[in-house]
Parts: sequence; C-alpha cells; structure tokens
Amino acid sequence: MKKLVILLVAFSTFSCQSQEKKSAFLENKQPIKMNVANGLELATFAGGCFWCTEAVFLEIEGVKKVVSGYIGGTTKNPTYREIGTGMTGHAEAIQITFDPKIVSFGELLEIFFATHDPTTLNRQGNDVGTQYRSEVFYYNDNQKELTEEYIKLMTEEKTFKNPIVTRISAASVFYEAEDYHQNYYNLNRTQSYCSYVITPKIEKLKKNFKDKLKN
Repeated sequence: MKKLVILLVAFSTFSCQSQEKKSAFLENKQPIKMNVANGLELATFAGGCFWCTEAVFLEIEGVKKVVSGYIGGTTKNPTYREIGTGMTGHAEAIQITFDPKIVSFGELLEIFFATHDPTTLNRQGNDVGTQYRSEVFYYNDNQKELTEEYIKLMTEEKTFKNPIVTRISAASVFYEAEDYHQNYYNLNRTQSYCSYVITPKIEKLKKNFKDKLKN
C-alpha cells in the first residue's frame, strides 16, 4: 500500500452542535444486506458533521451518489433534533454509492482517514458528542478486513500522533437525513461553518488527491 498522505484537519470555533450525553450504540452481529444495481457498491462512513464528509466525497471520481443520514443507533426514524441530543446512539454519516471499477473501497478509506481526525473520541474540532464519532460501517467481510488492515498499518507507521479510535461496525439501517442536509455545502458555501471548516478541507483534498477528483 502506498505511503499514506495525511491532510491537516481544519479546526475552528464553529460547530454544528455541541451536546454530548450518554447513548447506546446499536451492535449488529451481521451487516444489513443491501442490493445495489449495475455493479455499484456502498460505503458508509461517519467522520464528524456530515456536511463535511458529504462535500469531500462528492468530489471523487467514481462516486455516483452521496447521501447524508444517521446510522448506528437504537431509535427508529430519528430526526436531526433527536440525534443532536446524543441519546439515540446514531452517528452523523454518509452513504456512498460508488463504482469499484473506478475507485476502490480502499481508496475511499484513504480519503476518509485523510480528511478527518480519527484520534479524537466523539469529537471533530468543536463538534462534540457521540453523533460526531469516527466509525466505518461495513457491508461485507472484505470491507471489514480492509478497514482493520488499514488501521493496523496506520498504527504501525505512526501516521497519527495519538491512537486511532475509529470504530468498525456492521452496517445497520441507514436513515436518510432531512432534505436541507443534502448537498449542504454546495448550496450554502457562504455560510460561516462552510467557509471556515469545509472549504479548507476541500482545498486540501484538491491539493493532495488530484488524481482522484472528478473533472
């Protein structure tokens, strides 16, 4: 595996929400089965506020669709307000539909770990709470094994100064977030959080992953 390229994570005084309370995560023994047509596959990542992660992966060649939503909790059909309490157990996450002939799951993993801080427990910058945890939700054994191997490699190479706390969990039901969360960055670029937190991430992505971007 090629040497990891790690982006600096943008931190600022802005946050989506700032509540954190004890919550119960959903522990699936087996990932939920998903049928995706035309040879496409799914990847689901939680890496802080989903406005950020969605904006990053929408830029990647081979990514056909990115949906912001909630996963890993015990409440059915949760709302943004409910998951913001930290009590439902859900993480803000994105579900990526991608073409593995163009971009592999391993490449998506590399981008995921390079564009958020996987060493801060239940936190990304000033976004604090279990809903902002770092977590990979796998749909098959191959995704699980690749994630485990990748984290092991980063740990051995001391890619990060602090230990990686990213959870690896079997994918459960993914609930699509409210309409106003979808494609949030592209529709709200002048909003303060977008300008000060997301735009720097996109700029670093374009600098370090030029060969992975859409034309």
